[in-house]
Amino acid sequence: NKYNVPIEETAKSPEALLQQQVADSLYIINGFARDFFKEHLLKEEEGQNIGLSYLKERGFQEAIIQKFELGYAPRQKEAFTTAALAAQYNPELLNKAGLIIRREEQWIDNYRGRLIFPVHNHTGKVIGFGARVIGKNDKAPKYINTPENEIYLKSKILYGSYFARQAIDRQDECLLVEGYTDVISLHQAGIENVVASGGTSLTTDQLRLIRKYTNNLTILYDGDPAGVKAALRGLDLALDEGLNVKLVLIPDNEDPDSYVKKVGAPAFIEFIKNNRKDFILFQLEIALKDADNDLNKKSAIVNQIADTISRINKTEEFTKRQEYIKRVSEILK
Repeated sequence: NKYNVPIEETAKSPEALLQQQVADSLYIINGFARDFFKEHLLKEEEGQNIGLSYLKERGFQEAIIQKFELGYAPRQKEAFTTAALAAQYNPELLNKAGLIIRREEQWIDNYRGRLIFPVHNHTGKVIGFGARVIGKNDKAPKYINTPENEIYLKSKILYGSYFARQAIDRQDECLLVEGYTDVISLHQAGIENVVASGGTSLTTDQLRLIRKYTNNLTILYDGDPAGVKAALRGLDLALDEGLNVKLVLIPDNEDPDSYVKKVGAPAFIEFIKNNRKDFILFQLEIALKDADNDLNKKSAIVNQIADTISRINKTEEFTKRQEYIKRVSEILK
């Protein structure tokens, strides 16, 4: 109205309106759940004794616990359900949000006796939760996550992106880690340009989210073989999106969370600076080690690397592509 810009509004279909209503309801429910879990972590005896003491043992300070809005789900099986139903929230929607489940004809809490990590979207609204078992429990899965629904789509989420976006933009680099605690520990150490993929292969949507803020992606992975393979999966997609990808392998069977606590922030930043490996050349190095003297495997590697380099196909990246061809040719003789 102020600038006389006419906006044509298209009428929403009844389905789209219903979907919007469900999404709005899920945001409200998640906000209620976040406050409930936070209260139980910081102010209730059980949460303080089990959840808060565990976090403090792991070296997390109160300021960072508050910043990421961490919480605790009580062990009693209907604590959250009772509170949510008393506040008149719809049980079907609470179930859709993954907060309560139906057992033997009654609704009970889904996350019992677990630490709660709220997952925020880019505007800071809570779209879902990760619930971590405390201590060792071989029978239970380590994490339970929100099921996919109207607002929680795993392939489009990077944990911590709301807290990291300004630092990524400022430093023109995004650090990518696997887990929630990696993100929180690095933030606590003052390294804020960091997000987590949740341990899954990267998707195009996640990469586009990163590219909104920077073209430079550095992936920090545990140095074990599984970590390396996880790092390489889906990275051809990053080239399709025009990202410059580097890899850093954390040494001594550590992860970013434990390593930054061990060496401190300045040494951690220095380590990243000195140990960045180029993704394409690293992929080649790993593949050659794997192939040893097997000619068939070597021949397959040539094709695979050629395919990877062919993805660098934007006109402005011509020089970069030529440089890769030269370097890779030398390595493969």
